[in-house]
Amino acid sequence: MLLPFRECYSDLSGPILCPVLGSIIPLSIPNSRIRLIRFIGLCASPLTFSYPPVPRIQFDSPTAESQFVGTIRWLPYENINLYTGIDGIPPFSVVLTTFLIPICISVGWSSTESYGKEYVIAFPIREFLMIAVSRMPDLSLFHVLPESVLIPMFITIGVWGSRQRKIRAAYQFPPYTSLGSVLMLLAIPLILSQTGTTDLQILSTTESSERRQIFPWIASPAPFPVKVPMVPVHIWLPEAHVEAPTAGSVISAGILSKLGTYGFSRFPIPMFPEATLCSTPFIYTLSAIAIIYTSPTTLRQIDLKKIIAYSPVAHTNSVTIGMSSPNIQGIGGSIPPMLSHGPVPPAPSPCVGFLYDRHKTRPAKYYGGSVSTMPNPPTIFFSSTLANMSLPGTSSSIGEFPILVGAFQINSLVATLAALGMILGAAYSPWLYNRAVLGNLKPNFLHKFSDPNGREVPIFLPFIVGVARMGVHPKVSPDRMHTSVGNLVQHGKFHR
Repeated sequence: MLLPFRECYSDLSGPILCPVLGSIIPLSIPNSRIRLIRFIGLCASPLTFSYPPVPRIQFDSPTAESQFVGTIRWLPYENINLYTGIDGIPPFSVVLTTFLIPICISVGWSSTESYGKEYVIAFPIREFLMIAVSRMPDLSLFHVLPESVLIPMFITIGVWGSRQRKIRAAYQFPPYTSLGSVLMLLAIPLILSQTGTTDLQILSTTESSERRQIFPWIASPAPFPVKVPMVPVHIWLPEAHVEAPTAGSVISAGILSKLGTYGFSRFPIPMFPEATLCSTPFIYTLSAIAIIYTSPTTLRQIDLKKIIAYSPVAHTNSVTIGMSSPNIQGIGGSIPPMLSHGPVPPAPSPCVGFLYDRHKTRPAKYYGGSVSTMPNPPTIFFSSTLANMSLPGTSSSIGEFPILVGAFQINSLVATLAALGMILGAAYSPWLYNRAVLGNLKPNFLHKFSDPNGREVPIFLPFIVGVARMGVHPKVSPDRMHTSVGNLVQHGKFHR
């Protein structure tokens, strides 16, 4: 029973076990040795980040089937097993998670004096859950694991949030996610009774009538629009993002929203292709509304964190447009932006956290002219601004054009609105940068601004390197996932 799992142990268990050890070992260390606890958590995360290239190197890209497959029977029912395996899409989610977690631990190195050990332990737990989501293609686990990720996020906002409204923010997003989770919980027994299995690989090749797909299609991906977020279930995002600590904001912008788009690629498209085709106009409409709505909403914000919270919504909804386009251009073009949005939206968050820790205020107008006294944070803001504009040579430009091409083949109006949203993003990004960084230096802050110290500067560098690396040499992404995307389109019969 365990033999297949043992055979893939060296391939898949490493990135799962490293965060587990990083969360267990600190439990035996007293709170007084907080520096050692932080060091252990910080070491476990880079080890996990260095491990994913091993499966990627061994991954046979021309093969569309899952690889490194293992099985453990964990419930006394036939065909309900614990599966491990990957195709060409999940490795990029693993790389994104393991890239951001060490940064989150480093950001809170000195700002989380209370419950420091619990703070460090929360991030390896979150990392383990996110990696397990990518490595375990099982329907029941795909319900449990993404919802479990919200528990550390709830604790992070409620305990280490920056203001008094943190408790309200922590309790605001669970009601949204609970409704979707209940619907998905109802869909799992129905799908199991119809097919006799919860293995996503088998379900993706199982055919059923369009009528039988309607309720499972509505129920099973119901939690994911909340995480994207899509209109009108986006209300939790600005409140949770603003009240979360800096590391929580990085997780919210870089990981939680990708859970939603990744869930769309795993569930409705391969499992319910006919129902997905019927719902394409509905998804197009909600995504186009979100793209057009967020640009003027971002323009009117004065809080730097709210600006960061709203700005990536248009990008993630362009990904849902690509996912809903029944062609390889749309689906294939939506995968690289999912990876790109890891370093791009969270990049300004450490800068804002750095400013808030020193000055305890976040309105953009107070920091005008700061480039003349502390050039490092404005440099990060500038690189993030260029990436938000999808400037060629940055990671955000990869995938935007194929998404538009794929959408234009289905609905030219939606493609035009999505392109208009990109133009609006290119318009508001430099205006916000000018308002927050350039201009006349404020007299009250003339002698208070100070650049990041030697520990804080390296936190910013991975974002710049990640944006430039994927923008200058993006070919590795399509090569790795092209066959899997083709398999997604072909096996799901996702074509007209």
